[in-house]
Amino acid sequence: MLKHKKAAAQLLGGVLAAFFGAGQVAAAPDAALVAKGEKLYNQNCSVCHQPDAIGKPGFAPSLANPEFLSIASDKFLMSTIRDGRVGTGMPPFSHLGRQSIKAIVAYLRSHEKLPNRAAEVDAQPDAHGDPRLGKQWYDNICSTCHGMAGDGYAAGGTGTAIGKPGFLHKVSDGFIRTTIKEGRSNTRMRGFQGADGLANLSDQEIDDIIVYLRSLSK
Repeated sequence: MLKHKKAAAQLLGGVLAAFFGAGQVAAAPDAALVAKGEKLYNQNCSVCHQPDAIGKPGFAPSLANPEFLSIASDKFLMSTIRDGRVGTGMPPFSHLGRQSIKAIVAYLRSHEKLPNRAAEVDAQPDAHGDPRLGKQWYDNICSTCHGMAGDGYAAGGTGTAIGKPGFLHKVSDGFIRTTIKEGRSNTRMRGFQGADGLANLSDQEIDDIIVYLRSLSK
């Protein structure tokens, strides 16, 4: 009987690995930690990001968006909550302490619907390109939502402040690249590569935009 149970467990593990990708099978969330995180979220975050973390266009982004959660690492989420983003409406919550911030992240993770690709995305190579060309693309395509200087909501845009150090110093080039390519469902952020993209940008053109964005934080 024990041998059969062990074999079944190994088979299930193989199926899950094949479906999600090796090393991408997430552990079941700790129910108590998630419950604690939900309480803390409702006390500290829901006023801006709304109940269930769905966000509010032009005010605060969705933290439950499947594509966002699939490429956002725990480090990125925790450090953003801890430090906030200077120059935006996102204040720091370092006073909550590491364990409480970890609980909030666990609650956000409970909304996941897609395999977590954060490690794979963050391992992508750094962008190399021409910031002058990137600025042209940014001004013509991205500034409509994110503002001419990447100020986001503060500039009256519907997109977040992607030109601020609080964002640029925490995300990888892979994170930005994947977001530009694939977009985020049920948001104004559509993908910009492929036949269904708002603009079929090449890999180099996307890297040019990333290099330009990096120049904004210097």
